[in-house]
Amino acid sequence: MSLLVLQWGFLGLALVLANLPWLSQRCFLILQCEHKSAWLRLLEWFVLYFIVGGLALLLEQRAMGIIHPQDWEFYAVTLALFLVFAFPGFIYRHVR
Repeated sequence: MSLLVLQWGFLGLALVLANLPWLSQRCFLILQCEHKSAWLRLLEWFVLYFIVGGLALLLEQRAMGIIHPQDWEFYAVTLALFLVFAFPGFIYRHVR
């Protein structure tokens, strides 16, 4: 599998996981919740951010052989990008 396919696949997976808390009524994708509050959705979104970040570290280790050290700015940008990825699900849930 080429690196380009892995990159686009990872971005697609990140887009899906960022929208999952707003599109699903399940709590953390396991338990069925009758009423899922906005705070629980935000907590679930934040946990999914760390899951996607862990997967990114794994893919970097596999593809490049080492994990490059990053400063706080990198993580601030990735958090903002994950927030932008979650925008369609948020609009679907709260604004429509």
